[in-house]
Amino acid sequence: MFHRPSPSAAILSVIALGLLALFSPIAQAADDHPRPYDPTRNAMADVDAALALAANSGKPALLVLGGNWCHDSRGLAYKFEQEGLSQIVQNDFHLVYVDVGVRNRNLDVAERFGVNELRGTPTVLIVSPQGALLNADTVHSWRTAYSLELSDVTDYFAAFARGDVASAPPGAPE
Repeated sequence: MFHRPSPSAAILSVIALGLLALFSPIAQAADDHPRPYDPTRNAMADVDAALALAANSGKPALLVLGGNWCHDSRGLAYKFEQEGLSQIVQNDFHLVYVDVGVRNRNLDVAERFGVNELRGTPTVLIVSPQGALLNADTVHSWRTAYSLELSDVTDYFAAFARGDVASAPPGAPE
């Protein structure tokens, strides 16, 4: 026997399908974001190599601790690929992505620079060519990186690239 759905059930079905169609491009776009956090890498060796390059070039190391499972970690990596910010990151920093799993792997990288806990991902460390952490006040400010405006992120890293550390608010809540 065939059961005809009620008008309200039919309307809800149409609304649900409409919402699915409306939001699926967003979900797909997020799925297309980079997945740069490689659990097979020797993170400390990568950090050591970036610090050696920093010492030779005078440019700071940019260490991004995150995971491919985290949309904010992937969102920040995506922003790093965008026009303007990509040039700043490529020209003014030595970038290393550090896979921290679910905040249970490579934690010694953060501890090496005085960050004894990861409050979320991504956690961003900007390290001087001499090995000093330059952004201690904002390392944990990136947990909402996916939703930050590209212009705010660009301004933040541009300020560090200029050596203007004091005027580099990330635009993210602490």
